[in-house]
Amino acid sequence: MLLNISPLLKYRDFRLLFIGQVVSFLGSMVSYVAIPYQIYDLTHSNAQVGWMALVQLAPTIIFGLLGGTYADRLNRRKLLLISETLMCLLVAGLTFNAFREQPSVAAIFILAALIQAVLGFHRPAMDAMNQALVDKSDYAAIAALGSLRFSFGAIVGTALAGQMIAGYGIKGAYLLDVATFSVALLCLWLMHPAPTPEVSLKSPWADTMEGMRYARSKPELMGTYIIDIVAMVFAFPVALFPAMSQGWGGPAAAGILYSSMAVGGLFSTVFSGWTSKVVHHGRGVVCAAAFWALFVVGVGFSPGLWVAALFLGLAGAADMVSGIFRGVIWNQTIPNTMRGRLSGIEMISYISGPLIGNARAGWMADRLSVAMSLYWGGIICFIAVILTAVALPRFWRYKV
Repeated sequence: MLLNISPLLKYRDFRLLFIGQVVSFLGSMVSYVAIPYQIYDLTHSNAQVGWMALVQLAPTIIFGLLGGTYADRLNRRKLLLISETLMCLLVAGLTFNAFREQPSVAAIFILAALIQAVLGFHRPAMDAMNQALVDKSDYAAIAALGSLRFSFGAIVGTALAGQMIAGYGIKGAYLLDVATFSVALLCLWLMHPAPTPEVSLKSPWADTMEGMRYARSKPELMGTYIIDIVAMVFAFPVALFPAMSQGWGGPAAAGILYSSMAVGGLFSTVFSGWTSKVVHHGRGVVCAAAFWALFVVGVGFSPGLWVAALFLGLAGAADMVSGIFRGVIWNQTIPNTMRGRLSGIEMISYISGPLIGNARAGWMADRLSVAMSLYWGGIICFIAVILTAVALPRFWRYKV
């Protein structure tokens, strides 16, 4: 029943990559909280927080596809080294802006969009390396470990962000993120040189289209992308946390809200051993996404901070179960020669959904209310998840 950590013991390079990315993601989650909190503090607008997500959407789509293509054409370890360095410099730019007497909101938008663009090259290369560093029999284990990395960073990073902002201001939060990149770069440097993929004679665009055609040919892959986008677009609540925290304790309450989903996700991950015995992965994704929607409805009806935190924790647990099953489906159905390109498409699905969802949540909150944005979004999400499962019967029936 417990988490399988054997890949960390068996594979040296996977262990180094995992440790480096745990620390790097920890810092990234601090900035993940600091950026919208700073925007809300400067503008007092839920819509502005939501618009930040829309600004990040185009770089996610464009560079997610490009990054996935180049992850299958170039040395993945070098791509990660370059990407981590560039992201460190961009977060340093956010830090410099925060130290100004009047921080520029426009600069925050621009730098956040650039970080998202670089992430388009980082994430596919990392996913493709993970798959190549372990045996196929360990795919389920590394999917759970990836969930652990996310949960740990999201819990500790978001809670730490609330404390850092309260104690040291936005400047301190950004400085911590800058510092974490050094550990990630060191771990990447210590890894064995990764082999460079065979030179493709096709154009990058042709390689990208080949990956998209492959995805369309696999209903089980398309189902994972669509379900994730539907769940996040209609029920992602994060853009509302700065406004919710104002009446419940300010930065410290914001840290609790941001970390609650990750606490639930960590619980699911620690007790994820049972997932290796599940054969109907498509049904697992659909059921988990439906529960996510219902728990977000509960957040909308919550009378106080800790009830909201409880429902967010349950939602995070359901989302993590969905993520584990999606990760297993991806690794089982995608050859490593195409893993970068398909990772780019995956990244678009699981990043663009929350970005659009944040914009939706902020827009609805400013026109209706925070509570109505939450519970109506959750209700619509539940209906959309069921309709998606009905429309994709091969995905619903998919099993090992």
